[in-house]
Formats: sequence, C-alpha cells, structure tokens
Amino acid sequence: MHHPYLHTLDPFAIQFGDHFGIRWYGLAYLAGFFFSYLIIHYLIKKGRSELSPKLVSDFVFTAALGTIIGGRLGYCIFYSPDLFFEFTKSPPFWGVLAINRGGMASHGGIIGVVLACLYFGKRHSVNGLHLIDLSTLGAALGIFCGRIANFINGELVGRPCREDFIFAVKFPQDILAWPEVAYAKLYSLTPVVEKIGVKAEAWKTILSKAPYSAAAATKLRETLQSVLDAIQSGNLAVQQAIEPLLTPRHPSQLYAALLEGLLVFLLLVFIWRKPRKPGVITACFFIFYSIVRIFDEQFRMPDIGIGFQLWGLTRGQWLSVGLLAFGFVFLWYVLNKKTSGNSHQE
Repeated sequence: MHHPYLHTLDPFAIQFGDHFGIRWYGLAYLAGFFFSYLIIHYLIKKGRSELSPKLVSDFVFTAALGTIIGGRLGYCIFYSPDLFFEFTKSPPFWGVLAINRGGMASHGGIIGVVLACLYFGKRHSVNGLHLIDLSTLGAALGIFCGRIANFINGELVGRPCREDFIFAVKFPQDILAWPEVAYAKLYSLTPVVEKIGVKAEAWKTILSKAPYSAAAATKLRETLQSVLDAIQSGNLAVQQAIEPLLTPRHPSQLYAALLEGLLVFLLLVFIWRKPRKPGVITACFFIFYSIVRIFDEQFRMPDIGIGFQLWGLTRGQWLSVGLLAFGFVFLWYVLNKKTSGNSHQE
C-alpha cells in the first residue's frame, strides 16, 4: 500500500537564528522579478517592445512594488480586514505591515501590477497596456515559483484525499490550525510532545487552561511550533509519532504551480508568437488565470474563518469569477480600440 509523503521541508533557505533568515517564499518573489527582467530584455532585443532598455530596471522595480503592496492590501481586504484594526507595541506595529506573518493575495497582486504599469507608462510616455502585457509572462513564472514556495511552507493546503492516493501529502502544519478548528485533536498529540520533552500531564494542563489563559495559549502555540521545528530538523521519532495523526491531502499548491504558473505561461507564449494589439495578452492572462484558478481551487481547502461561500465556492473562486468576467469585457474593449502608438506588438 502506498504511504502518503510526510511534509518535512523547512521554509528557510538559510536560517540565522530562531525563525529568522532567508525564506523560500521571499526567494520565489525575487525569482519572479528576475524572470520578468530577463523576458522584457529578450522582447526588446527581438523588437517586440519600444521600451528603452535603460528603463527596464526601473520598470521591474515599480512592478515589484505594485505586486507586493497590491498583494498585501488584497489579502487584508479580501481575506483578513481585521488587520486594518490590529495594532501592537512591537514592530511593525500595524497588522497590515506584518508581512513576516504571511498573507498575500494573488488577485491583489494582479491589481497592484496593473496600477503600477499604468503609472509607469504615464510617467514615461509608454503605452500602459503594452507594459501590462510585458509583465504577464514574468507574473506567470512568479506565480509558479510562489506556489512552489507555498508547498515548501506547508500553507494553502489541499483538501483531504484517500490514504492510497499516489500524490497524497500529510502536512504537520495542520496542527497549527487545530486550536481553532479541532481543539479536541490536540489531546492526541500527547505522545508527540513527549518526544520533545513535554510531559503528558504538563501537556494536558496546558490544554485545559489555554481556552481562558493567555499564558497557557502562548505556551500551546510555542509547543506546537516546537513540534513542527523538530519535524523539519529531521527528528525521526517525532515524525513517526505524528504521521498517523495527520490527514492525507492533495498537494494543491503543486497543482496550482503547474496550472496557474507554468500552463498560463505557455499559453501566453503561444499567443504572443504573433504581434498582438496592446492589452490582448493582458486580457488573455486574466482569462486563463481565472479559469485554472477556479478549477484548481477545487482541490484546496478554503481559508480558515471564511470557509465555503455561495454555491460551495471559495473566496478565491469568486474573485476569479469576477476577474474572468472582466477579462472577457477587457478583451472586447482592446480588440475594438484603435491602437495608439508606442508598441511593436502589432
């Protein structure tokens, strides 16, 4: 019988101390920006763009800012608006700025890139739609890298699947959500926490006090994180103890990497073999991304605290439905719009 893969990957590419270092997720963003830089230079060299080579670095930097700012604000608006009202006494003081705790939305990132391209185009007298077109290929590869990083982080996990499914994965990160969604299951971790030096009685005391004691709740989170750290550092005893307690899941992040990233990139490359009117590639990106996102989210768990919405769709699927509709309207618009210079796309 096939046994699911136990996720033991460390989110840090390089770690300098406890929970501080260079994360794969950050490197994924850098890779996306780097790919964009190379692709834009290639298109300029082939005569497919009038953007000055001297402006490429500034353009990619502006698009990168749009991606990060838009992605973060999109997450706060679409998934966690409570962050706008969360203030702390320690840096970065405001929940919106706490990017170190995670939370980026691809739909917000897309909006951010679009606005950044339009701003850059107006400032440098370059066709804004053409600039958005230039950003789509790098964006698709960036999404590919980002979804791989999501898998490494053990976040945005997939829905449960059969134990014998060939691609089944068990994510130890599931235990971090148990205090909110399955508190009783925390008691099953008793033999696991004993492997990291927490006595059974002490663990049960923590669990009994955590619901009404801030100190105990903090200790609970720290213990769960210690379990996760032990797994990622290669502690076989902890890995073997926790594996039977975890739910096998679809590796939805990898599905998304292949569909939202690689497949969309290849489709855009195919369409851009011939010159197109400014904006056509952008519209196709909106359409392709939305379709595959609606599909692959069938294998991904809905966000905690949001769950399934109307007709059993997730928040991400509904946002994609909106983007899909906009993509078709935008495609009609650009096909019927008179071209206004500053582009070698057609």
